[in-house]
Amino acid sequence: MAGTQAWQGWLYLATVIDAHSRRVIGWAIDEHMRADLVEDALQMAITLRGERPAKVVFHADRGTQYASEQISRFADENGITRSMGRTGVCWDNAMAESFFATLKTEFYYRRVWSTKTGAKVAVGDWIEDRYNRRRRHSAIGQISPVEFEMQHCNQTADLQQAA
Repeated sequence: MAGTQAWQGWLYLATVIDAHSRRVIGWAIDEHMRADLVEDALQMAITLRGERPAKVVFHADRGTQYASEQISRFADENGITRSMGRTGVCWDNAMAESFFATLKTEFYYRRVWSTKTGAKVAVGDWIEDRYNRRRRHSAIGQISPVEFEMQHCNQTADLQQAA
């Protein structure tokens, strides 16, 4: 979870990142850091993905929002296995840490927003357009997460047709 500041005050961002494609598949931004924010991001990811594989793992750090009874219950109700890294070990949550470092370096630190609404819209646009659709990632062959997913779906469809 990361925060950004508009002239009107702080906003907090929770994300759900697909470990295979590096795509941000769920996100929520609001004025609070409660478990509701994490649940909203998870719900967005569930809605975007629709039918899920038999096993889905949600990896997070040990922040109180992620470790809460609310998120535990939500995960159980939705067939999600939670995985939490060890306290104080940043490598256990490296993918999220990398995303937030990119967000801050390429986006947050270059702008100032006069309103929280403007900041929310801008962050959402950056995630959906720039990060997911245009930003190239070295871990997936220098293509965007959406392009990677499309290639993966096409390869899977080709294999199913050949069978």
